[in-house]
Amino acid sequence: MNASKQDYGLVPFFAQQASLDEIQQGRVGRVTEVQRSLIEVSDGSEVRSIPLTSAWHNAAPEDRPTVGDWVVLDDQYSRIERVLDRKSVFRRVAAGEKTEIQLIAANIDILFVVTSCNEEFKESRLERYLALAADAGVMPVVVLTKIDVSEDADSYVERARSVQPGVPVESINGLDKSTFDGVLAWIESGTTIALVGSSGVGKSTLLNTLAETNIAATNEIRADDGKGRHTTSHRSLHRLPGGGLLIDVPGIRELKVAEVDTALATVFDDIEAMASKCRFADCRHESEPGCAVRDAIESGDIPARRLRNYQKLLRENERNSASLAERRSQGRAFAKLIKQVMDTKQDHKRRN
Repeated sequence: MNASKQDYGLVPFFAQQASLDEIQQGRVGRVTEVQRSLIEVSDGSEVRSIPLTSAWHNAAPEDRPTVGDWVVLDDQYSRIERVLDRKSVFRRVAAGEKTEIQLIAANIDILFVVTSCNEEFKESRLERYLALAADAGVMPVVVLTKIDVSEDADSYVERARSVQPGVPVESINGLDKSTFDGVLAWIESGTTIALVGSSGVGKSTLLNTLAETNIAATNEIRADDGKGRHTTSHRSLHRLPGGGLLIDVPGIRELKVAEVDTALATVFDDIEAMASKCRFADCRHESEPGCAVRDAIESGDIPARRLRNYQKLLRENERNSASLAERRSQGRAFAKLIKQVMDTKQDHKRRN
């Protein structure tokens, strides 16, 4: 399948950041796959495997190249010289004890949040994804899979729509492309879509059906506990026969948030609006008199679960944001110390 840089999404926003020579020489390409020590870059006609140098490994996580990025290679096509400014970036707090940002995908236009019509479906998890989509500045679309094995798929559609009114919800049988009309309407030539969700919900099946070939290995959700197995092992970008690009992301078990204050206010705008009517400006919506949010919960206008998750995300966001700020401050102090040491050594050499 012949392709050009434009087919891979090279719009003026990116092209104007590179010189004409860099573009014509094939030094400008898009990251199509990310593994531990190397990435694959396509210039539309050729795919190159580029090792990640120590400089990139030592760079701040937010500055490292990720799948979907546009990069400029050196004139030997052996290393990345720079990463072009991004239109959007979907990120999370990396799993584990160390608080740092992990980039999931860059320069995406639409985020397909994939979940299934069974016990895997959880409103609270969707709210996390929608908050990160709002933070990234991308359009979220909830894609419900496995409607063919659900006894009441319509109820899952209604639950998904209730999470954030206005967010589109599509439902499919991943093996039957005749159910894909709603999904296909979002995929246009040059549009980049990222598939995110838990393991086993059907992302790989969705990708294979859209690509009309077996790109990704698939596994079903385990029958004993309703949990999925990892099938995609690394992030990768694929061109679709009818145009458009899909980024497949490994199943995400842990989705922590940080620095998403505005995004949380967007996803939970109903609670925010009601909170403005509370008697006290610092109302915590617990047992304070005149709490409009508690009144809305008692009347059934706002689910109690939704308030609990909102408060949980606020606490998590505050804690992780503070940790990130401290980590960055320490990093800047260490870099300053190294610079001072190097300057001292250079000064000593000049004097001797």
